[in-house]
Amino acid sequence: MRIGELSRRTGVSPRSLRYYEDQGLLTSSRSDAGQRHYADADVERVALIRQLFDAGLSSRVIALVLPCVDTPADPAITESAFVTMTHERDRIDADIAQLLRSRDALDELIGINRRYWAQLTSAPVPG
Repeated sequence: MRIGELSRRTGVSPRSLRYYEDQGLLTSSRSDAGQRHYADADVERVALIRQLFDAGLSSRVIALVLPCVDTPADPAITESAFVTMTHERDRIDADIAQLLRSRDALDELIGINRRYWAQLTSAPVPG
């Protein structure tokens, strides 16, 4: 199938599909005219790539994980994918913890601002 068909079947833009190829996440064959052609199995591959992006993985990390899909019987590749995904989950946990600290700091500043605003609005008007 051509890129437009893959785009329609997956809901992923042709531009994104070309990006996936540039990043080594997806491959195509080329016609004599240079048009990309994809296999039917690429519909599922694109769905998996989208799921990995939705999980917060970068294209670089996805490229490290996808060999597990391509060679599922290789224990070393499977373990590598597991370690990579676990590392990414830990990174996301650290990001969440930092965001919570940032929110707490902002809440404190908002409280200070509210108290200051209350003082301003209840103070007598200077004469």
